[in-house]
Amino acid sequence: MGQEANIEKLKASLRRSLIRPGDDGYDAARKIYNGMIDRRPAYIVEAVDAADVIAAVNFGRDTGRTVAVRGGGHSGPGLGTVDKGLVIDLGRMKGVRVDPAGRTALVQGGSKWGDVDHATHAFGLATPSGFISTTGVGGLTLGGGIGYLARRFGLTIDNLIGADVVLADGRFVTASETENSDLLWALRGGGGNFGVVTSFEFRLHPVDTVYGGPMIWPLKCAPSRGATPARWIWRNGDSRRSAKTSARRQSTSPGRFPSRCSRASSTR
Repeated sequence: MGQEANIEKLKASLRRSLIRPGDDGYDAARKIYNGMIDRRPAYIVEAVDAADVIAAVNFGRDTGRTVAVRGGGHSGPGLGTVDKGLVIDLGRMKGVRVDPAGRTALVQGGSKWGDVDHATHAFGLATPSGFISTTGVGGLTLGGGIGYLARRFGLTIDNLIGADVVLADGRFVTASETENSDLLWALRGGGGNFGVVTSFEFRLHPVDTVYGGPMIWPLKCAPSRGATPARWIWRNGDSRRSAKTSARRQSTSPGRFPSRCSRASSTR
């Protein structure tokens, strides 16, 4: 099949228009979070479901185009875009379904962590994510995933229990502990380029409001040896106690801090 025939086949298979250089909206569609990266893909597919992803993967394979997958578009080195290649943009696949009884969440591949937190918080649940709500679920998860809840509940990949994946040959498969377990192992830290993950299934944990951020004192007000906030939280805290509360209790301990240093900076 010739190049133009492949293009027409792809266009007919998509729920949305295939975006190419010169089209209205091309510059907006190729934009990513890191403004220092200015790449010009030959094709951009704004997928809305797994069928769109399958069509795009088949097109990239059949035409020999380099394929980049964009989830949240937050990648520092710009891994979600490519010059003269094909970008599969999952940004419109943002659904999150929470199972509060089973404490799991099914998250589409284009979701950002703000989408996940919004959906799970209503049930008093959460899964370890990153530090910024606009980070994409896909990039952070497949990169390991470290954030505020990591010490208590592990990395994001430690809580990944399943995934739907489009492989390079266009097949759609599910990876779990009981089905394609080797692929799940690979997704949980085995490297990269195993396929396009269209949805993730995460284990959730009981988590309510969490306060986090730096606690800062002038150097002259530094805690005495053995009286650091980290030690206090370790001895007295649990996953629900806030860093702000810990800082206040620590700062008011007799003889530990001068009164002028009793207030620490923290963020919610």
